[in-house]
Amino acid sequence: MWYRRCSLCCLACVLFVTVPLCVHARDNVVLATNWKAQPELGGFYQALADGTYEEFGLDVTIQPGGPLVNNRVLLPVGRVDFLVGTNLLQPFEAAKQGIPTQVVAAIFQKDPQCLIAHPDSGYKNWDDLKRAPLLMGNSGRFSFFVWMKAAHDFDERNLRPYNHNLAPFLTNKAAVQQGYATAEPKRVEEVIGREPLVFLLADHGWNSYSTVIETRTDLIENKPDLVQRFVDASIVGWYHYLYGDNSKANDLIKRENAEMTDGQIAYSLRKLREQGLIDSGDTLEKGIGAIDTARVKNFYEKMVSAGLFEEGDLDPVEAVTTRFVNKGVGQELRSK
Repeated sequence: MWYRRCSLCCLACVLFVTVPLCVHARDNVVLATNWKAQPELGGFYQALADGTYEEFGLDVTIQPGGPLVNNRVLLPVGRVDFLVGTNLLQPFEAAKQGIPTQVVAAIFQKDPQCLIAHPDSGYKNWDDLKRAPLLMGNSGRFSFFVWMKAAHDFDERNLRPYNHNLAPFLTNKAAVQQGYATAEPKRVEEVIGREPLVFLLADHGWNSYSTVIETRTDLIENKPDLVQRFVDASIVGWYHYLYGDNSKANDLIKRENAEMTDGQIAYSLRKLREQGLIDSGDTLEKGIGAIDTARVKNFYEKMVSAGLFEEGDLDPVEAVTTRFVNKGVGQELRSK
């Protein structure tokens, strides 16, 4: 009789030890972002805050970026598992250099990059901006401005320095400055009391994807299930953030970024929806994160014409993969 009781005790101990491990075992994943916590990264914070990543068997750590942080170099060496990239230029450069990474999802179908002008500047259309003093940082000067110059005849003699300080723009009503359509216009409006003029580069031929998810090719080849679960969970997170209860995500964003306000979050969300930056075009049938390789080729050809790449530098399709997207994941969560 004693051995039966002992066996039952041992069995109970085994169940006590092993069952929770089986139930709660999750894959550890590090996601590095390209900026501080903000609504433009809200879907990732949503998936973390509301338990979506956990439901997909993932224990995710978000490692924020910032003005002095270069998370990109951490991806190919395995310090992080996924990276939020700004646009397609960096993946093209990685493919050119033979760096073993690929884009696995394109969260923003339109790049939020824009030019901002004062409402009483007299600039009525895109072409009017060509005569304006243009405040632009180095990253813009050597990327999208090169395209603006080649495709739209913007004059580099009009360029002025920009270091994320709004003061030079605010004091010069003839000036135009670069910005994100979901961010800087709100800060300008708070000062001048009126909404500024906003010109999306995406409306004038800059058809890069933005806020792309990149990972290493070894993860794609050796752990495709992990990549699929991360992509799917992130997509679901974005649907919940755009169309569901996003309060937990916004609370997390504010905890991670003390500069973020409720007003800025509300403005950014409104612009994300109004301008179809995330859910428009191909996503209406294929779901958030959709990638069209023909569009990737077209953007690359524009960059070749602008002189940012040379013909034959790379096969642009090698910079992306559609293996994990275009499946309509999460579409039932979209607001009707």
